[in-house]
Amino acid sequence: MARADDLFIKTCKTILEDGYMDISAKVRPKWADDGSSAYTKKVFGVVNRYDLSQEFPALTLRPVPFKNCVDELLWIWQRRSNNVHDLHSHIWDAWADSDGSIGKAYGYQLAQKYEFPEGLMNQVDKVRYDLRHNPQSRRIMTNIYNFADLHAMNLYPCAYSMTFNVVDHKLCGILNQRSNDILVANNWNVVQYAVLLHMLAIDAGLEVGELVHVIADAHIYDRHIPLVEELIKRPTFKAPKLEIDPAVKNFDDFSVDSFKLSDYEHNPQIKGIPVAV
Repeated sequence: MARADDLFIKTCKTILEDGYMDISAKVRPKWADDGSSAYTKKVFGVVNRYDLSQEFPALTLRPVPFKNCVDELLWIWQRRSNNVHDLHSHIWDAWADSDGSIGKAYGYQLAQKYEFPEGLMNQVDKVRYDLRHNPQSRRIMTNIYNFADLHAMNLYPCAYSMTFNVVDHKLCGILNQRSNDILVANNWNVVQYAVLLHMLAIDAGLEVGELVHVIADAHIYDRHIPLVEELIKRPTFKAPKLEIDPAVKNFDDFSVDSFKLSDYEHNPQIKGIPVAV
């Protein structure tokens, strides 16, 4: 069994068996199809660790839409955009205004420049600088949960901070997430930030190490519970391999086509997943 499948199944079982059902609470999310309240079963404080030097953490229980995952990652971290017209999927359309903007969220925050001792830089370029010139620093991090701009964000950031640390020439990272829809977004986020660590490691001349995923509110929506129960009973396969274009060495030069999953054996996709917004 792939490590990603193992951790996903354990997380789902913990929520299903020990989670709190918030059906008696007043909740913000609504079901997109009928506008009724979208309740969840949840646990607080999930920590999953993925050793990227050993395998790439894509689920085999069902396929991850890999190209769309990478495209959104590049939209936020490389293109540093907050406009859905710069994105090739429609996953953010529900939060976009008539001009396509999602407000001062995600890529907008990573595009802002700050005065550092080394000069004026955005958060991504500061991380790249430190990984190249000061890799033993314990201060290499990003944070897009900017309280001053929350009022202008159409959705508060879910995955909001990364802390980077180099251990024995291996780039490790902690992804902090305030909220995670386990069925829809869990492996999506894991795959994205695994790719990000690979990109930054190559850019800095490092190897990849461990991705630690810390989730505050890990939840399964009520209408997703039967789907999850069926999903975690499926057979699993070996983890796929991540292939990266060896000609690309600079963070800004990566594209969606720079990455490919090979030997990716998986179960069928789940279709018709209800969407909560």
